[in-house]
Amino acid sequence: MATARSEFRCLLGSEIICLASFDPHQTLLDFLRLEKGLTGTKEGCAEGDCGACTVLLGRLENSKIHYQPVNACIVPLGIIDSTQVLTVEHLADPEPHPVQQAMAQAHGSQCGFCTPGIVMSLAGLHYDCDAGHANPDHQTLSDTLAGNLCRCTGYGSIMSAAGTACVQPLPGQSRSLRSIAHRVLDEWDQDDTFLNMSGPLGSFAIPTDLETLWQTQRTYPDAQLIAGATDVGLWINKHHQRFESIINLSHVAELKRIEHTQNTLKIGATATVAQGLEQMTDLAPDLGPLLRRFGSAQVRAQATFGGNIANGSPIGDLAPVLIALGATLHLVSPDHQRSIALEDFFVDYGKQDLAPGEIVHTISIPDDAFTQLQCWKISKRFDQDISAVCGAFCLHVTGGTIISARVAFGGMASTPQRARHCEEALVGQNADCTSLEPAAAALKHDFAPITDMRASASYRTDVARGLLERCLRTLGGDPLELLYPVSKAPGLSAHD
Repeated sequence: MATARSEFRCLLGSEIICLASFDPHQTLLDFLRLEKGLTGTKEGCAEGDCGACTVLLGRLENSKIHYQPVNACIVPLGIIDSTQVLTVEHLADPEPHPVQQAMAQAHGSQCGFCTPGIVMSLAGLHYDCDAGHANPDHQTLSDTLAGNLCRCTGYGSIMSAAGTACVQPLPGQSRSLRSIAHRVLDEWDQDDTFLNMSGPLGSFAIPTDLETLWQTQRTYPDAQLIAGATDVGLWINKHHQRFESIINLSHVAELKRIEHTQNTLKIGATATVAQGLEQMTDLAPDLGPLLRRFGSAQVRAQATFGGNIANGSPIGDLAPVLIALGATLHLVSPDHQRSIALEDFFVDYGKQDLAPGEIVHTISIPDDAFTQLQCWKISKRFDQDISAVCGAFCLHVTGGTIISARVAFGGMASTPQRARHCEEALVGQNADCTSLEPAAAALKHDFAPITDMRASASYRTDVARGLLERCLRTLGGDPLELLYPVSKAPGLSAHD
C-alpha cells in the first residue's frame, strides 16, 4: 500500500512547487494568477465554457509525458498534484512559440482576451502532432478549438494560424519543458506516495488504490468525492459550496482501467471521456460524433465516465447511450460489491441507487456485432452546449424485421430513461417508417417532458419523434443528409 504524503507538489513550467497546506477549494486559475503572478491565463466565464483560462496539464502515461488542455477555472488545485502545468508564459523563451508567431502573422488575435487560451489549446495539439498522435487537418483543428470561444469572431484567421503552426517543428523550449517533466514526474511516480494533506481550511486526499481509499474514507467519512471535478468545480465557483474534506478518486488504479475482453468493453469509473473515446467509437461509430460534442477537449480531458453517471443528471449525454447499449453498472464498497442494469441506477431526480459508502467501480458494455446503434444530441448550439434532448436507439434487425429494441432518451424525464412502450411498439415491426406512427404514439406513454430554459415540452416531444423517424428511415435504407455536416471550406471553422 502506498505511503501518505502531507506535502502537495507539482511542476509549474520547470519550477518545482511544494506546499505544506492549501485551500482545497482554491482553483488552479486563482493559484496561477493571484499567487504566482501568471496573469496571461484569463478568467472569462469561470464555469469551463469559454476557454480563456486554458492551460496544459502534463501527465506521465505509459512512461511518456502527455499534455492535455484543461479549464483552470474549474480545476481544484489539489487535482494537479504530481503533474506539470504549462501556461502561456512558459511558451516563449526566448523566441515566441510557433503558435504565437502564426497567430500574430495571420491576425488571429483581436481584443486578445481569449488569445492565451487559444494559444494553449493549439500548443497542446502541437505537442500531439510532434509525437505523431494527431494530424492538423480541418476536423482536428475544429475539435481542438471547440472549447475556445473567440469574442471577436476571428475564427477564420485563427484556423489559418493553427494550420500553419502545427506543422512546424517543436521548439527547443517546448522540448526542454517536456524533458524536465519526464524526469521529475518519473521520479515522483517511483516513490509510491499519495497526497493526504490536512490544513486549517480543509483536507485533500488522492488515494492510489481501493485499500487506501477505504482507509481514507474512514478518516474523512463525510468527504466530497471527485474525479475530474467538472461539476464540483462549478459548485465551488458558482454556488460557493465548501467541504471539510475532498477525496480525489482519479488516481485509484482499479478505477482507471479500460479493458476489451471477449464480448464486453469494461470502462473504469475514473477513465476520462478523452481516454475512452477511441474504444467507444470502435464499439459503435455513431458514438464518435456524440462524444466529440461532449463538452470540449478541455472538459473531456477531465470528465470521467463514472462521474457523468453518478451525478444522475437527466441531461447527461453518456447515460442514454449506455442504457441503449445495455450497460451494467458495477458498484463497490469496503464490504461488498453488486451489479445493476444502468437504467435501474437512476431512481428519481437527484437520487441514485447508491448505498452509503458505495462508489461506481466499472461500466460494462456488451459488444454485440449484430446490434446497430444510432444516437443524436440536440442542443441550441453545436459546440459546448448541454443537450435539450439526447436520443439513443439500439435495434436488432433480422430479415428487415425489428426483433429487439432498446431506446433511451435524456432530457425527456427527471432521469435518463428507457422508452419501454416505444420499444414494445417497435418489436416485430418492419425496420422502416411504416413502424413510425405506433412507436411515436407510444412515446407519449413513456415521457411527459417539461418546459425549461433549454427547450419547451412540445419541442422535446417533436424532437423525440423526429429522432425516432430518422432512425427508422436510416434502417429502411432511405438516404439522409448528415445531421451535423462538417465544414470542408479551407480556413473556415465549424463554428461559422
